[in-house]
Amino acid sequence: MSFARASAYGRRIADETLVRRSFWGKLRRVAGVIPFIPDLLAAYYCAVDRRTPHHVRLALFAALAYFIAPLDGVPDILPMLGFADDAAMLAAALRLVAGHITPDHQRKAQDALLRVMAVMRRR
Repeated sequence: MSFARASAYGRRIADETLVRRSFWGKLRRVAGVIPFIPDLLAAYYCAVDRRTPHHVRLALFAALAYFIAPLDGVPDILPMLGFADDAAMLAAALRLVAGHITPDHQRKAQDALLRVMAVMRRR
């Protein structure tokens, strides 16, 4: 395995670990603030699907990890602008891999969105 390939593989593992550990907590904290939750959820379900090609999972886990990371280009605490860089990163990743997001991923995203919104209404 070449160094570049091994490095990319290691980065994907680190991104995947971060996403699996922190995605749902971050999503619940910002669910009422960001408009791109359906795309975020579809990307998540595509990324965790073992049938998704490796290079697609790599791109999606990187974009999702950027969303979760506490330090990014524009701090998330800034009103309106805080999630603009996250949305741009997700949009770029989705443009690259759009053909791999299946109706099943979309359906799971919609179901998850309904569950998240139900939890938010109970607060």
